[in-house]
Order: sequence, then structure tokens, then C-alpha cells
Amino acid sequence: MLERELDEGAALAREAGRILLEVYATDFAVRMKGREDPVTEADTRANALLVRELRARFPDDGIVAEETADTSDGLRAGRCWYVDPLDGTKEFVSKNGEFSVMLGLAIDGEAVLGIVYQPVGDRLYAGVVGQGAYTVFGGVSTPMHPTSESDPTKLRLIVSRSHRSAQMDALKQTLGISSEQPSGSVGLKVGLIARREADFYVHLSDKAGAWDTCGPEAILRAAGGRFTDLAGDALRYEGNVRASRGILACNAAAFDAVLPAVRAAGRSAGLLSG
Repeated sequence: MLERELDEGAALAREAGRILLEVYATDFAVRMKGREDPVTEADTRANALLVRELRARFPDDGIVAEETADTSDGLRAGRCWYVDPLDGTKEFVSKNGEFSVMLGLAIDGEAVLGIVYQPVGDRLYAGVVGQGAYTVFGGVSTPMHPTSESDPTKLRLIVSRSHRSAQMDALKQTLGISSEQPSGSVGLKVGLIARREADFYVHLSDKAGAWDTCGPEAILRAAGGRFTDLAGDALRYEGNVRASRGILACNAAAFDAVLPAVRAAGRSAGLLSG
């Protein structure tokens, strides 16, 4: 049932969130670990806490964390945690509140459990595939289910605030979508879909890591939505720490209708062949 993993993971996400808020309230330094890839003290401190505590509580599990150099645990069979201590670092630096702590548990290469915690506003998303998903806000736990909207022209598209792709306008035009909402953090975008405030998200890039997708995928699938690569294929958490073929997250009702256009956008972006 993974009840212990869910409870302890949520507690750890909240603890990491407190670290993020401590740094958030200061005049913190920002360094670049790659092109357009900032990192702060908050990333590294929260990463250290999560990795240390997960190893202590689940010593037989693998751990792949964004700010930990050794990702060889991702090659292991069985159970592996995927950790993003601060998803939305650009939003953290901008101080707009749209960042989160994300934990995902994969078993035999499949995302099965997810936790996303937004420290600003104190909102938690959690779910286990096959058992349902919920959000906790204001001390109240509420089950989550995406909308059943199937008409692409009526879908509410959620896009990256800081990584918007040049192919996004063409995709919107193809599908006839007029509603667009920007947001930071993959986990928060998926949370909006799961709680019926958006319907559709596409990541037209190969830059997302497995730590960006494992937790959000489990939550959205647990809520009844779909989460795949741009070809519509399932993501696998074994051996590759990058979601190199992009991300498609959608309510289940519209998935088949949007998939051909998403595949075409993926080919245009050079992420899919053929």
C-alpha cells in the first residue's frame, strides 16, 4: 500500500520546504551549474537533507537526486527514489512562489508514488498509482481528479513560465487552443491539472530530468490523468536520468485527441524521429 512511504515522504518534503523558505527569506547567492541552470544554497541544503533521510529510512532503496553527482542508483532494479529538492529554481530566484520539493518512487522502472510540496502557500500534492491522489491545503485533504473535457479547443493549456518553446504557438494553433496559463515547476503544473484548474501541459524540450517527472507522473496517473513522452509512450525509470523525448501531461479524456499534434510538435522540436 506504500502508506509508510507516503507519510514519511510527505513529512520530509515539508521539512525540506522549511529549508527552502529559510533561504528564500535571505539575500541568497546564485551560481550557474550550466547554461540557464541556476543553483542556490537552498537546492544543496534541501538535497542533502532528503538524501540523508531517505537513506536512513529506506536503506535498501536506490536514490537519484538532482544535486547529487552519482546517479548510478538509477541503473538499479527494484525501488528507487527520484528527488528534486527545488523544482523551479528560476522561480525561486525571482521570488514568485512557484517552486516545489518533489519526491517520486519508482518500482521496477515505473513511477508509482509522488509527492510535490509548494512551501509558499503550504500546499501538498500526493498520490499512489491505483490508490488515488489528493491535495492538502489549509489543513484539509481533498481528493483530486482531472476534468473530463475532451474538446481540444476548450482545453486550458499550462506552459512553462521560464522555458516556453518556440513550437508552442504552432501547437496551440493546430489544436485551436486559446486558453494559456504560465506556471513554474513541473510538479505545480501537474497539480493544477490534477485539481481541475488546467487540462494540458507539454514540455517541448529534452532538458527535464527523471527527478522532474517521477513524482508528478505518479500523482497525475493516480488522479486519473495521463503522463507520457511526446510520442505517447510510457516513461521508464531505469538507466536514463533524462526525459529526452519531452513530456505530455493531460486529462485522460483529451489525450487521444491531442496526441497527433503533440507528436508533430515533438518532431518539429527534434525530439522525435520520423
